[in-house]
Amino acid sequence: MPRTSRRAAPRRSSARGQRARRSVLVLVATRKGGWLYHGDPGRRSWRADGPHFLGHIVHHLVLDPRDGRTLLAAAKTGHLGPTVFRSADLGRTWTEARQPPAFPKAPESEKGRVVDHTFWLTPGHADEPGAWYAGTSPQGLFRSGDGGVTWEPVSGFNDDPRFRAWTGTQQDGTPDGPKLHSVIVDPRDADHLYLGMSSGGVHESLDRGRTWAPIVQGMEVVEGFNPADLAFHDPHCVRLCPAKPDRLYQQNHCGIYRIDRPSTEWVRIGRNMPKAVGDIGFPMVVHPRDPETAWVFPMDGTSVWPRTSPGGHPAAYVTRDGGKRWRRLDAGLPKSQGWWTVKRQAMAADGGEPVGLYVGTTGGELWASRDEGRRWSCIARNLPEIYAVETSGVPA
Repeated sequence: MPRTSRRAAPRRSSARGQRARRSVLVLVATRKGGWLYHGDPGRRSWRADGPHFLGHIVHHLVLDPRDGRTLLAAAKTGHLGPTVFRSADLGRTWTEARQPPAFPKAPESEKGRVVDHTFWLTPGHADEPGAWYAGTSPQGLFRSGDGGVTWEPVSGFNDDPRFRAWTGTQQDGTPDGPKLHSVIVDPRDADHLYLGMSSGGVHESLDRGRTWAPIVQGMEVVEGFNPADLAFHDPHCVRLCPAKPDRLYQQNHCGIYRIDRPSTEWVRIGRNMPKAVGDIGFPMVVHPRDPETAWVFPMDGTSVWPRTSPGGHPAAYVTRDGGKRWRRLDAGLPKSQGWWTVKRQAMAADGGEPVGLYVGTTGGELWASRDEGRRWSCIARNLPEIYAVETSGVPA
């Protein structure tokens, strides 16, 4: 249960015109490097900066909203293994973390955990400059207090006696390994954290990661498996509403959900999606100012999970009433033969008015909408497979 007394949520900006006049930065992480796209204030023209780390797998590329210039990149550098890079000048120069996320070395008689790659990066609370969180594959949570230079395991999570029960054998159906993702810091309270695991469910901490409790009530699992076993719970992406931090949305392996704290039960709002499309997908995006509005990008979840757009006709879907109704948004997107999909980190929203949406595809295309999904245009083609898309939040 979340605490009943926290600081008020950050005040919304009334400078609508100021948001519209400022430019936006879109950060794209791919199978073969990272790119930065600088957009003009109207988000009509774009300048590409990249590739950065050409040939390296970049799982996540994130701008620190607290200073507007520090970038962190979670990369897997070929034979050198997983690491994190840091730039303090918007990508002009980069330095590698002195101590990247890594599990402690196990005694020789035991089989230890080894980080295959860092998958997710989250800036810490606004009152904690320099604080970052990272989620890895296999599942692990790490924290940096010095801007990403050194990382320490969050022992309260990684060493919890229930960890093995939460994560199972560490070998689920995720093609490149199970992951800890969706690390969320409550904007009102630095001690209040959420995270998701594929596999392992959604978890909450009220004491900055020292202790954790799962929140999986109401979440479904694949037919034939036991929902009481956390290892069978597979959240794909969890998002907190900035304008209403007690509301979270989730795109799950088994549907789209919403929860309003202090409730501990998720409600499957994806059942209101068109039956021909279903509510299976990976990404989830929420409106920065309207907690009733959220977007998803469904994929074909039938039979063998082809991981393509349903019928080869990709589309986003939006709800503007908290999940009661959904509307298709496909103007400008391929009408046929669009056999790609969107990974869990590869959809993002900026803070403009109206909100801009950005989608990176497994086919290496970057699509953008300046009007909350009503109309889409392709702003980059022929990139490597896109793993993640982030923006500067409020255009900056």
